[in-house]
Formats: sequence, C-alpha cells, structure tokens
Amino acid sequence: MTLPPDAFLPPPAPSDPWDPTDLRVGQLLGRAVRSVEDARIVLVGFPSDTGVRRNGGRPGAREAPRAIREAFYRLTPDPRSGKAFTELLAHTFDLGDLRPRRTLEASQEYFGQLMAPLLREGKRLVILGGGHETAYAHFLAYVHAEQSVHILNWDAHADVRPLRDGRAHSGSPFRQALTHPSRRCRSYTVAGLLPHSVAPEHLHFLHEQHAHYVWRDALTADRITDLYHQARAPLMVSFDLDAVDQAFAPGVSAPSVDGMDPEHWLQAAYEAGRCPAVRSIDLVECNPRLDRDRQTVRLTALTLWTFFCGLAERIF
Repeated sequence: MTLPPDAFLPPPAPSDPWDPTDLRVGQLLGRAVRSVEDARIVLVGFPSDTGVRRNGGRPGAREAPRAIREAFYRLTPDPRSGKAFTELLAHTFDLGDLRPRRTLEASQEYFGQLMAPLLREGKRLVILGGGHETAYAHFLAYVHAEQSVHILNWDAHADVRPLRDGRAHSGSPFRQALTHPSRRCRSYTVAGLLPHSVAPEHLHFLHEQHAHYVWRDALTADRITDLYHQARAPLMVSFDLDAVDQAFAPGVSAPSVDGMDPEHWLQAAYEAGRCPAVRSIDLVECNPRLDRDRQTVRLTALTLWTFFCGLAERIF
C-alpha cells in the first residue's frame, strides 16, 4: 500500500517533554509502527467546514482535527487497563490531515480513494472532522473498497437533507449514502434525535429508506448498549458533537438544547470500542473557534480516549 506523500499535512508534534514517570498519549502514539502498513489503527483528519457553510451553520470545524489531537495528546493512558491501552496507542499511526482539494466533492472523493486500501487490509479508521460532510467522505471509503456497510449516527439531527443546488453539505451525508448508486449503505440508524430539530419530511425520508431512529429521551444506558449488540458488521459510527447538550458542548456548528449528557455520550463511545462490528468511526462538528475554555475540544478528545478504552479492552 502506497499513499501519495503530499496527500496529508503532518500531525502536530506532542508538546509535553518526555517523562517516564508521567507518560502522555502523545508520547506513546505510534511507538510500535514505522509506517501505516504496520498499524492496526489509523488516525486521520478531514479538515473541512465547507459543508457547514453551505448548510447555514457556524464555520470553524475545519480547525478541529488539530485542536482535538492537541487535547488528546495531553491525556494519560488509562491506568486501569494495564498495558492494553498503551499497546493500542503504540500500534496507532497518525496520517495527519488530508490536504483539501479544490472543492468539497473532490476532497470527499479523494479521501474515499485513499482510505479504501486501509479498509481492505482490515485496519480500523478513526477520522477527525471537520463538519458532518466528513461522514460522506468516510462512507466513500467503503464504496471504493467495494465493501457494504451499516451506519450508526449519534446526532441531534437526521442529516438527510436534500443537496443544495446539487452540492453536498453537512446536513446531507446520510441521504447521499442511502441513495448512492452503489447501494453500499445497507442500513442507517440515527440515535439522539431531538423532536424540535427534525423536520417531518426528514422522518418521512427515513421511513421510505427503512432507516431507524431513536429519540434522545429514549436513550437509556441499556438502549445504548443494545444498539451495538444488535449491530451488523461492518459498522461505521459517526459521532456528531451537536448531539450533546450545549451546556457541555457549546463549541459546535449547531448547538443543541436538551441534548445528550456526557455520561451517555461517553458510554456510546466506549461501547463503540468494545463492539466487534465497528470498523471505523468519525468525530465531527467540534468547532474550536466558538468553544468556551476548550470545553468541547476536551470533550471530543475524551470521546476519542473513551473509544480507545473500549477498543483496548477488546483487542489486547
């Protein structure tokens, strides 16, 4: 597998000095791999908010991949997991961020082409967005890998809006996936919907497509676990930070009143790591430009850390 050397911007270097008595994620990431070929987990950024602007949201999400990494790097490995968490970090390769193409559509297509070989080789993908247009680029990786996929989206919105003047945006990724001529999207479930944020036409479209949805007030701890237990492989999971109540996640493209609390949100991330069906995830809609005291950035980094906790428990 050979990736174009100019396809990605390099990730930021960890800022913390090496201290063997106080190790941090950034110091451990990728220690056991020399290249993406050796990795079990591949971390990559899709720094775009063109789709957010097209959808009338608040721009700034393109700054998130770097901000999330910087916060993630400063966290410590989970001391409860023994060597498992450290081993998982050591076998994770960070590709950096995609160098955007001239248009959003070209970037999405290019990203899908680049990620497809990684899926074919059985690597797990962790994608840092970007607006929710990231999820369509994510899906295209399965299309180019010629692999059918099931999708679980944690979101306050269904994100099945029609295209705007024929162009993709942050509210359209799952309509695009469901109607893609390849028919590679085998099922779609969205969990965390808020009744005051979902148009009747969008529910009608979900019914037409035989998709499933769960309202936010129905998301108990048991229901979250069940969504993963019932999942079929391979499963692509999308975590939209606007599913979280704006008291805990103010820095997003479209803040939500009465969204999920951090406990249930982080449970969803942990169960994603533990679920054997999950092949890839994305974290989207974090907006550092509009954040308060890096609150949302830190929650996003903790979401990634919690996913790694679940994954380490299952793999090592």
